[in-house]
Amino acid sequence: MFLHYRSQGLILKKEDRAEADQLFTVYTKDFGKLEILGKAIRKISSKLRLGAEIFYLSEIEFIQGKTYKILTDAIPIEKFANLKKDLKKLIIAYKISETLDNLVKGQEPDQEIWNLLKETFQKLNTNNLKPKTYNLIYYCFLWKLLSITGYQPELYHCPICQQKLEPEKLYFNPKEGGVICQNCFQKTNSGKEVEPETIKILRLILEKDWQILPRLKIGLKYIQSLKSISKNYYSFILGEK
Repeated sequence: MFLHYRSQGLILKKEDRAEADQLFTVYTKDFGKLEILGKAIRKISSKLRLGAEIFYLSEIEFIQGKTYKILTDAIPIEKFANLKKDLKKLIIAYKISETLDNLVKGQEPDQEIWNLLKETFQKLNTNNLKPKTYNLIYYCFLWKLLSITGYQPELYHCPICQQKLEPEKLYFNPKEGGVICQNCFQKTNSGKEVEPETIKILRLILEKDWQILPRLKIGLKYIQSLKSISKNYYSFILGEK
């Protein structure tokens, strides 16, 4: 007799398998990240289709099969309809999904990651969201996830000399784990110059909750800087992992 497991889960990826199956990547509240097979789910007659769709928050049930966990029930809780009406929001949702899939490995529940993921999708699903905020939502998710998974960068003291960072010439050095001062940059000649304003934005992202987002007035220059430093650090972490 099979044991049936239930949990809320956010469906992040799906991949067609065999003639009518689909393999889902789901981040669940109680079990962490799982791969769950929906057998014959692409058939029109399948009842599972109603609750198993990309970027659905659903109550799911599964059993452990020989190779995969097998989906036995899926009841939609939140379909994030506003998100799916906007192509730019959808692009961000796929980036969030890919980032979590890359940074979180193995089956291990984490309440912080679950809350962050759910809150991120709820924020992205908000009506009347300004398009320039979309990318900012992704960067908030990325840096908070990096922090939760043990990769929060040092933003207050130079990790090499331990001196407090002053608002002058600063350099982001992924290998050293954060922002280094000008003196240490001259000694190591390693790192990329980053504006003090960008460091302030990163500090706010990591220290504050979602309520800070509407109040952040960030110029295009610093959005580009945030994009560059985010890509640089994320790529470094992926290489390390």
